[in-house]
Amino acid sequence: MLERILPAVDLCVVSDIDAFDRAIEQWGREHPDLDVEALALVGRFIRAADRIEDRLAEGLRAHDLERGWFDLLAPLRRAGEPYELNPTHLMRATMLSSGGMTKRLDHLADAGLVERRPDPNDRRGTLVRLTPRGKTVVDAALVAHLANEEELLRPLTRGERQSLDRILRKLLAHVE
Repeated sequence: MLERILPAVDLCVVSDIDAFDRAIEQWGREHPDLDVEALALVGRFIRAADRIEDRLAEGLRAHDLERGWFDLLAPLRRAGEPYELNPTHLMRATMLSSGGMTKRLDHLADAGLVERRPDPNDRRGTLVRLTPRGKTVVDAALVAHLANEEELLRPLTRGERQSLDRILRKLLAHVE
């Protein structure tokens, strides 16, 4: 059954029966009329994403960044000098709601990592800019963040990473 779900993975590495396998077996017994294979794959995907997010947040805490802060600071840094964007561009880059964006920006401003200033091209608009401290923090955090991501992906071969990337691109295109 696992061979049909993830044929590109070396199954000798994933041979342990887990809670998802047991759930599939139990549902198969209770509802043999239903195909419940997707439960295991989606369950593992969600659990892996949760664990990855936890590990990444843990690594960023060493730089005094709360969960989600790096995701907002990074687009500002990537924008290049003067490291500023309007909130609409930040919302697109982070997929946050307007309320979530405002709350996170308030926290980042309180931490001295960003500042808000009037948009000279739009009387009603605001620009969000990295402070010098924010730039220093995001640059240091980026190095640690990339190393953490590499560590998380270490069990996968280059080919498995490329396959997983193609699969996730396809899945994201479908769900978005």
